[in-house]
Amino acid sequence: MHSSTALPLTPDLDERAAGSAAACLFRGMSDPSRVAILRHLLLGEHNVTELTAHLGLAQSTVSKHLACLRDCALVESRPVGRASVFSLTHPDAVLKVFAATEELLAATGDAVVLCPSYGEQVDP
Repeated sequence: MHSSTALPLTPDLDERAAGSAAACLFRGMSDPSRVAILRHLLLGEHNVTELTAHLGLAQSTVSKHLACLRDCALVESRPVGRASVFSLTHPDAVLKVFAATEELLAATGDAVVLCPSYGEQVDP
């Protein structure tokens, strides 16, 4: 490994299941709007109207992304009057994921953005 911090070896770990679960998590977080929602919810609870105003997205789009994040167990909601207020289910873990993401992006430079498979598509 290139780092002094190695993942612990777990003999009973099902590598295929662990890899599949991680890939599902990354797909759930793979949309820039969902990332923005997660980042905004790190600031505290918000309803759809507040998220819509902050993100500049349509209400239906925000609702669709919140449903995805709820299905992935990344956010939860509670009723407040006629609205629902959304919050992160595991804010400390989400914060750690974003911190690790920033560290890895700094280490790889522009490689991810320029990746021909998953990078930003630039029109010629």
